[in-house]
Amino acid sequence: MATAQLSLDAAEQAFIDQVIVDKSGRPGELLGILEAAQERNPNKYLSPDTLRYIAAKLDIPLSRIYSVATFYALFNLEPQGDNTICICRGTACHTRNSRALLESLRLELGLVDGEDANDADKLTLTTGDKKFTIRTVACFGQCALAPVVEINHRICGHVNERTLQREVRSLEREND
Repeated sequence: MATAQLSLDAAEQAFIDQVIVDKSGRPGELLGILEAAQERNPNKYLSPDTLRYIAAKLDIPLSRIYSVATFYALFNLEPQGDNTICICRGTACHTRNSRALLESLRLELGLVDGEDANDADKLTLTTGDKKFTIRTVACFGQCALAPVVEINHRICGHVNERTLQREVRSLEREND
């Protein structure tokens, strides 16, 4: 485990060490530590080195850390884009055409190759320029607002292709 500790810079190690002290003994301790580590990462993900370091510091098997990180949709194990657009694929959203939203967004951002959107219960795609990550979730629990899209952690209800395109263009302008 010592080599895992050396692969993170001193500032990152110190940050994680402090978070562990702050969260120690609290309910959801591991979740809080993982969330803080991910939020600090510029690409909003948990690198393998970060997971190994946390496992070593908590004296928890890496497999347990990994199982928690893969169970919760909140955690990312791959680098994310500057902007995240998450489309609900639950029943209410599906019946109100969230699949068409997903397809039009993929086309607009040039993500037409790769994973099949038909199996998009848990899809994550990032543009080559790392400006956008498209994700899908099984359900946001906001069925009355279907179809629902989350844009940079902001829930948008009753979304159609035109409003989604407008949101994407607005984000592109902000990032230029």
